Amino acid sequence: MSNDPQNDKAPDPLKPHNSDIELMKERFVRLLLGEDMTGRGQGVSSTLALSNAITNLAAFVFGKQNKLVPVPEDKKRKWRKEIDWLLSVTDYIVEFVPSQQIGKDGSNMEIMVTQQRRDLLMNIPALKKLDAMLIDCLDNFKDKKEFWYVPEDADESIERWWIPRVKVPPGGLSDESRRWIQHQKDTCNQVLKASMAINAQVLSEMEVPETYIDTLPKNGKTSLGDSIYKSITDEFFDLDQFLSTMDLSSEQNVMDLMNKMEASIVIWKRKMNYKELKSSWSSSVSSEKREVFEERAEAILLLIKQKYPALAQSSLDVSKIEHNKDVGQSILESFSRVLESLANTVMRLIEEVLKADEEAQNLSLGIIKKNQSMDSMLTQNPSLGVIKNQSLDSMLALPLHMHTLGKLLDRSPSIQSPRGAYMLSDTKGWGVDQGELMEENGNSSPNLKIKHVKILTKAKMSYIEKLEAYGLRSPTARH
Repeated sequence: MSNDPQNDKAPDPLKPHNSDIELMKERFVRLLLGEDMTGRGQGVSSTLALSNAITNLAAFVFGKQNKLVPVPEDKKRKWRKEIDWLLSVTDYIVEFVPSQQIGKDGSNMEIMVTQQRRDLLMNIPALKKLDAMLIDCLDNFKDKKEFWYVPEDADESIERWWIPRVKVPPGGLSDESRRWIQHQKDTCNQVLKASMAINAQVLSEMEVPETYIDTLPKNGKTSLGDSIYKSITDEFFDLDQFLSTMDLSSEQNVMDLMNKMEASIVIWKRKMNYKELKSSWSSSVSSEKREVFEERAEAILLLIKQKYPALAQSSLDVSKIEHNKDVGQSILESFSRVLESLANTVMRLIEEVLKADEEAQNLSLGIIKKNQSMDSMLTQNPSLGVIKNQSLDSMLALPLHMHTLGKLLDRSPSIQSPRGAYMLSDTKGWGVDQGELMEENGNSSPNLKIKHVKILTKAKMSYIEKLEAYGLRSPTARH
């Protein structure tokens, strides 16, 4: 045992392990080199490298989150550790702000001090809070047993068989469980709206790259097309009616409309900025009208993003992210974007559970209504139930009657039948010789005496069978 007191100290849990230090070095070296490990200066900018690092980390941790189950502990630790590393860059993005300082003689002096930049100071803590809310929301589903998932490959005949399908008990979820899941959905919806708002605000503050502007036409009419431009510039504009006339049946059509709206907004803004300059961007349309057109296009764009939150990034957003030079904006945009994507995924998974619950309730309610309708019919017309029971009894008794009759025919030469009873031969159309029916003892109720029942069928009979059936003799028997 060592006598060195330094060796007897317990390891500090807050001190990073050597493996963590090496991993952190690798992450930041990759950022400094712009993801170009050759070191030849062919990498991307540091802003784009940071954005890609946050995006790739989220894809590794949350990319396979296709069930309402907690994030695995190892991935959760990796996310918290590495996202803190990447967000630590914002701690050193500062600005000067005025502050009051009291001198030794008691006088007040205004000096300039540094603090974290205002947009980062407001949004980074908010995004961390949204991140914790989403992780907690998934952790809350750990002990929920009222719904479960069918394995991905359980039935390859259904559509999208590789996605786990949620199942609920017959009759649906309990009221308490349904209210709890709805509360989780509301919480997740708040996270989704907040992350979308932060992401939209950051993107709107990014500069439009010149490379994007070079690809635009010189007027909004060319960008939108005649029909869309006419609808937006009409004196009476209705947003809902406009969207109802658009073909939004596919994601590609929605993306095309969104790209056209964003392009027209950029064009109209540049025309207003360059109005006093004699340039190709100047136009004869008044600034007031152009401002109205821009507001209408922004309203359409906002409604599209709210209605289709899972859409891919537009051409303008991709161009802004790719050419952005502000590191703080890059971190805010990527962090809010991955949280928005995760919140949208959790919302979709919760809606799948609620949809399965609704289908189970409708199925159970349909069965109950069907039974109630049948009971109502039997109550209003009791004879239906009697007929139904009699028919069932006769069907069950028919094989027994035929079996009994066959035994009687083989064993007894005569059977007493009550008045009005139908013989099995009557129901089947079998013939009985008239001479074989006789009355005995003068009773009003005749006794049917069956000596030999000859069953006449439509099948072809041989010559010998015909002679025997009709009591005839063959020619050889006469002599």
